Amino acid sequence: MKRRNRPAEHPSHERWLVSYADFITLLFAFFVVMYAISTVNEGKYRVVSDALTNAFRHERIARQPDSPTTAARVLTPTPRSAARNGEVVKRQREQRLMGLAGKISDALRPLVQTGEVRLTHTTRGLAVEISASVLFSPGQATLQPDSVSALSSVAAVLGNVDNAVHVEGHTDNIPISGAQYPSNWELASARASSVVRLFIAGGVDPARLVALGYADNRPVEPNDAAEGRARNRRVTLLILADGADGTDNTASATLVAARR
Repeated sequence: MKRRNRPAEHPSHERWLVSYADFITLLFAFFVVMYAISTVNEGKYRVVSDALTNAFRHERIARQPDSPTTAARVLTPTPRSAARNGEVVKRQREQRLMGLAGKISDALRPLVQTGEVRLTHTTRGLAVEISASVLFSPGQATLQPDSVSALSSVAAVLGNVDNAVHVEGHTDNIPISGAQYPSNWELASARASSVVRLFIAGGVDPARLVALGYADNRPVEPNDAAEGRARNRRVTLLILADGADGTDNTASATLVAARR
């Protein structure tokens, strides 16, 4: 048989389209991968961001305890809780002072019963007023033997507490003159110092004691009668409440114990 002749093949001028299509496909795939890599899951990003923010916030608070805003936020109590705490502290102070007043009243019971010792509760603390006639001879600042034992009992009570004690010497308005005590100032101060020295000897911490002389400048009765002048001649033990500074001596007083 006669072989059929194949038609002559002409060279293709469009083979570049195959390479171009492959290149475009690869380029598209490349950009798809790049886009996928650059896209962040917003939900996961927010979770991680919040966790890091909270962690660093707590770290700042822990590392900066003296920051004014942090200290105010952490340490400042609410007004209601502060008021309750203040009331509790006030009641505790009053209870301690009342207990102290009972012990001193027992130690000085005979003098309390005769009215020569008066105990009053003031805004600054407990005031124990002792008549100068049971402590000193007229115009003198040396403690009489009978008064030493009574004041030693008071020193034993004061030695068991931490309150500061102001010992105040007071006189009437009758002038005094002499080589030892040129005026009532020296006499009042010397009498207060005598009591302070006895308390120190009785075991009271000297750092808690103050001796004050007021002469006739703080009368509790008018000086125009003998009874008033006798009342004004006194030594007052002011046992300060916790936190009181004792600077205001004009505070009103409420009677705690005064039996005649």
